[in-house]
Amino acid sequence: MKYGRGVDLKVSELIGKNVYAQGLNVGKIIDVLVDMKETKITHLEVELTKEASEKILGVTPSMFRPAKNVLAISALEKGAACCSDKGVELKVSMAQLDIYLSASAKQEG
Repeated sequence: MKYGRGVDLKVSELIGKNVYAQGLNVGKIIDVLVDMKETKITHLEVELTKEASEKILGVTPSMFRPAKNVLAISALEKGAACCSDKGVELKVSMAQLDIYLSASAKQEG
């Protein structure tokens, strides 16, 4: 949907969207991080699926505390290729995904 001034998507429309890498659902967007100094979105906080958690991080999440991670926005496809009704598609492979995940947030303690 177009909102004017070149804006195609509201942040609220990202929250809850599934994130896919090579067709595999790796998680769901739960928050968006903004660099206030640069005034731009830099990362998406993602609640990883159990399968992605195990494959990417080597961590089995607890039933009560799913693995959360911060994903660099640069992992997303640019433009309309990024987002669809299905979710958000990453331009990186599963093997590369850990490079785009923030080490400081790999497992909440």
